[in-house]
Amino acid sequence: ADPDLSAFERRGGKLLLYHGWADFGVNPLRTIRYVDQVAAMSPRPVDEFLRLYLVPGMFHCSGGVNVDHFDLMTPLIDWVEAGQVPGAIPASRIENGNVTRTRPLCAYPTAARYNGRGDINLSGSFDCTRSAGPDP
Repeated sequence: ADPDLSAFERRGGKLLLYHGWADFGVNPLRTIRYVDQVAAMSPRPVDEFLRLYLVPGMFHCSGGVNVDHFDLMTPLIDWVEAGQVPGAIPASRIENGNVTRTRPLCAYPTAARYNGRGDINLSGSFDCTRSAGPDP
């Protein structure tokens, strides 16, 4: 709950968080508020050491009505070990062993928005764009 991550930041720590927009156990707005509080306390832009990925339609950690399969560990390792700042994270929905939908997970405060072209179930039809505010 403590938003003072200054010691973590000074040591070069990197943090990737995620939260499902449809999480009925923990309100995702609390996680957004926490990240905003960290940003307010940090002397550097918070996205230099912390990224939050909000997952549309996902319940608490998995499940839900949208994508819920994604890998945050590889982007975290690449960020720590190679300095590759994570961008959009590929995510998918798997039903009966088949991928039925893909989406980019975008780092807050951006969100995946349909770009008006292509299949709404394919990641390539979405762009990460800045949102005016929380948008489940």
